[in-house]
Amino acid sequence: MTRETPKTAGPGASLGLLAATALVMGNMIGSGVFLLPASLAPFGWNGVLGWIVTISGALILAYVLSRLTRACPQAGGPAGFVTDAFGPTVGFFISWIYLVSIWTSVVAIAVAAISYLTNLFPVLASGENVPALAAITLLWLMALVNLRGTRAAGGFQILTLALKIVPLLVVIAITAVVLASGAARIAPPAPGSIGIGAVNGAASLTLWALLGFESASVAAARVRNPEINIARATLWGTALTGLLYLVVCSAIALLLPVDLAAHSAAPFATFVGRFWSTDAATLIAIFAVISCVGALNGWTLLEAEMVRDMAHRRLLPAWFAKTDRRGVARRALLISTVIASLFAAMNASRSMQSLFEYLLLLSTSATLWLYLACALSALKLGIARPAALLGAAYALWTLWGAGIGASGLSFVLMALGLPIWLLVRSRSAEQRVQPGLD
Repeated sequence: MTRETPKTAGPGASLGLLAATALVMGNMIGSGVFLLPASLAPFGWNGVLGWIVTISGALILAYVLSRLTRACPQAGGPAGFVTDAFGPTVGFFISWIYLVSIWTSVVAIAVAAISYLTNLFPVLASGENVPALAAITLLWLMALVNLRGTRAAGGFQILTLALKIVPLLVVIAITAVVLASGAARIAPPAPGSIGIGAVNGAASLTLWALLGFESASVAAARVRNPEINIARATLWGTALTGLLYLVVCSAIALLLPVDLAAHSAAPFATFVGRFWSTDAATLIAIFAVISCVGALNGWTLLEAEMVRDMAHRRLLPAWFAKTDRRGVARRALLISTVIASLFAAMNASRSMQSLFEYLLLLSTSATLWLYLACALSALKLGIARPAALLGAAYALWTLWGAGIGASGLSFVLMALGLPIWLLVRSRSAEQRVQPGLD
């Protein structure tokens, strides 16, 4: 099968450097930073080290992606790099598992948004299936925003990014005041409390919060001047987001009592309520919802773009590549939203925290296959080999840290794409024999 080479930026390219950076940071700053302090609190200082490891690994992988983008602009994104290096079969399976990771990510983000909304509207937590139904409703609202076009989605992303940074800056300011006044202190790590296993476990959780640094590369066809803007947006967005996360999440996890932080459905609001006021905590909850909605908007854009790109590369039926007059792949967007809704419905019986952590690890493991494949592609293509080697080692280490359950399930989900690939190959063979067949 021959792969059709895409343009570096199609006629629908409407994301400049600011919008591309907002897409990267907006997709990264979402549900992770607002719920992770609860999951990381039991890890103590191991969580801080986990952040440092994760940020370092993410920056290495972001650098590899930026170098691949500059060296292979015709590839059109991460899936194209893998296809160039290893052929269409490997390219399909890596693209497929990454698409699955996006579907699970949008559900996890929607669940996080509903978790914070329960602070404002307790009725959302009143029944077993109510949170899942609310999350599904939010998924479809974001689909409607994206149906208006890439420019509208990009503008919405810039607006929500500006708003979602507010609570992060508030936590940093409160932390500085609290530590300076002596109202609270951060205890040093106890002797023997630091362990490789704990750091690894924390790093697997923290990587979820940094997933998305590849967003600009995935949306390459929608970015203006992609050879320059994608690299800058990827590296700048990853570095700035990583620094914010390290400071903010560590402060919440280390300053709050472990039991309080670990059992909080909204740890940001809990932190602000304890060290400032409950009224301010309500505002933080509102900003947290805005943050999740902004991230959900960005990932909704990516899920449609990923399906469209795979169809354009003949890795999915061409039916999904069709776009409307606004450049929106309506079929890809609607089908993706249906599948994400099914993920939410199938796990409706889980508690919100349990559902979030389950989807977090599954989505992280699924995305790591893409990161590993991109690093190996750079090694094979002779691009940034020292960094690619470190990136591949980091991806393997984090797959192990996610656990056999999540990583094994992500591999099974990758294998489930086999019938689709066989169908696509069969269809392509028929078209080669009968060129007029659509």
